[in-house]
Amino acid sequence: MSLQDLYSFKQKALTWASSFEVCCVLDSNDYTDPYSAFDLILAVGVKEELNARSEDKFTELKAFYEQHKSWMFGLLSYDLKNEVEQLSSCNADQLGFPDLFFFVPRYLLRVKDGKAEVLVGEPAIIDTIDRISPLIAPYNKDISIQSRISKELYLKTVETLQQHIARGDIYEINFCQEFYAMHAAVDPVAIYCKLSEVSPTPFSGFFKIRDQYILSASPERFLCKRAGQLISQPIKGTAKRSPDKEEDARIKNKLRKNIKEQAENVMIVDLVRNDLTKSAIKGSVKVDELFGIYGFPQVYQMISTISSKLDPAVHFVDAIKQAFPMGSMTGAPKVKAMELIETYESSKRGAYSGAMGYINPQGDFDFNVIIRSILYHADTRYLSFQVGGAITFASNAADEYEECLLKASAIIQTLKT
Repeated sequence: MSLQDLYSFKQKALTWASSFEVCCVLDSNDYTDPYSAFDLILAVGVKEELNARSEDKFTELKAFYEQHKSWMFGLLSYDLKNEVEQLSSCNADQLGFPDLFFFVPRYLLRVKDGKAEVLVGEPAIIDTIDRISPLIAPYNKDISIQSRISKELYLKTVETLQQHIARGDIYEINFCQEFYAMHAAVDPVAIYCKLSEVSPTPFSGFFKIRDQYILSASPERFLCKRAGQLISQPIKGTAKRSPDKEEDARIKNKLRKNIKEQAENVMIVDLVRNDLTKSAIKGSVKVDELFGIYGFPQVYQMISTISSKLDPAVHFVDAIKQAFPMGSMTGAPKVKAMELIETYESSKRGAYSGAMGYINPQGDFDFNVIIRSILYHADTRYLSFQVGGAITFASNAADEYEECLLKASAIIQTLKT
């Protein structure tokens, strides 16, 4: 079915999908790249689900896939790091997202090149959606957003982390802080639609697991697999855009040539290359693009692309495990950086800086990085979003704090307007 008004269809489809206990909507917002398989995909309702609870959740995922070998959509929370390495998570968790959750959908719809197609379920579903009046309810505009740590403590912590760098404990670390709101009575569909308007990004997503919601405006791909090739696209390097075209062009060029941002980026590129090597055919890991500059509504980002050929002897779930969590959200060396993250951050990351996405019946997959995202628990009315940045020895603590606010700007604008 050809869609005359994709924006209206998205709103109707979200309204329909959110009426189910579980759904996942992934939206490219018209961004295209060689690895994207659709413009919009909706996985709705549950045929089968996996809420992994063992001490080897990736093995549970592997068994779940081998049992069903169908489309499945899911969440990999950051704290799966504790299974990948000898680590722990002891910080406060107000949201309680599953560590690993996947489901086989009852209905699956895909939009590509302006045409909607039902992959699982009756074709009449599209007509059902088209007849829906999107009920975008008003949401509480008086949300009181608080910071988990003060600016002063943030600055002091950055300086302490730089002492670790000076001692040689790490080279770079992604340090994050949480912003939150208590008693936030919001409509997740309305919030997500507004966030997508303010900040349309290529790896956006709406994920509902009963009372828990992920409303994501992520610009970053964690890892995807296409016909035996693995692709990762870490982001490191951020610059605020300007409404003035000439100034905006200067900002873009300045970011492209910024030695500090390049140094941050290349450290993570090396880390990702090492992660992919663990599951790659020997000699197949390569950097396809280094320091690419990409524009989004609020920011320019420096993005690099690394690829490899998956060793046929390695199960693709093991390849995901060996690359998880993504280097752009940890630092280098990876394990030590994660230890320090646990020491100096004040909140458990949970779903934040994890990944959400899909696996198809052939074992290809695509997962984003859950950043620039609102996490919400409808039962407790706790709303949270975290932001962070790469800390190196050359970092200026005040500048890093301002970069955090820049990354949070789309969410703050969404919640305040």
